[in-house]
Amino acid sequence: MRNINKIKLYINKNDKSIEVGKKLEDELIRNGFTLLEEDADLNISIGGDGSFLRMVKNNNFNSNTYYIGINSGTLGFLQEINIEDCLDFVKRLNNNDYKIEEICLQETKVITDQKEFSFNSLNEVVIRNSSLDLIEAKVFVDKEYLESFTGDGLLISTSTGSTAYNLCFGGSIVYNTLKTHSITPIAPLNNKAYKSLTNSIVLPEDKDIEIVPKIGYKDFYIQVDGRKEVINDVKKIEIKISDKTIKCLRMKDYHFIKIVNDKLLEK
Repeated sequence: MRNINKIKLYINKNDKSIEVGKKLEDELIRNGFTLLEEDADLNISIGGDGSFLRMVKNNNFNSNTYYIGINSGTLGFLQEINIEDCLDFVKRLNNNDYKIEEICLQETKVITDQKEFSFNSLNEVVIRNSSLDLIEAKVFVDKEYLESFTGDGLLISTSTGSTAYNLCFGGSIVYNTLKTHSITPIAPLNNKAYKSLTNSIVLPEDKDIEIVPKIGYKDFYIQVDGRKEVINDVKKIEIKISDKTIKCLRMKDYHFIKIVNDKLLEK
């Protein structure tokens, strides 16, 4: 018996994605799948990585459904299925020829004098000065003092996000099913006057991060999975690995190392 029957499509609004979406929709219906807007067994994004992130957010990071992406964008690190493999994907879906991987999420609280903001993220949180000048902040791990950071900003990524923006700043690639987060500095200052870590540090899931801005550096530009917001008068930022996960549907021959090679090394 087929395990997945109800499917929702999230199609990026460009000609290529719309074309792929129509062909996929026809093939799914031809194979007896039901397309709907709510309570889907499987959610499929068609586009680039941004489409996948929006899909998961629009589902409120629901862990009771599955997610997969078809890449009609450029890199598509989160989009496992290539356009030319769509028909084979439907066939394999029909035959339960897949596996499920659980991916960790990140929880962030930004606490000000007036209120508290809460965010979930699949990839990363980027913290910068609202004016994009230097920030100065103390960084703690499990209340233990790590450093007094001075630089352009800090990026806190999940394992999944380690191959995204984190990679641009020299952060480590972390196997995507590991439940970790990484603190990666953005243009840190390290000289006689300032001492900041210049490399990322990878932390296990039970280690909580706290960032406390110094006086005069309390207006922050916060970017959560590409969504941007300016928050003023920040007292502290708390980041941890969530107890929740999302379930990504993978083809049985999916291998993270192969994806790293295909997306980052192969010509």
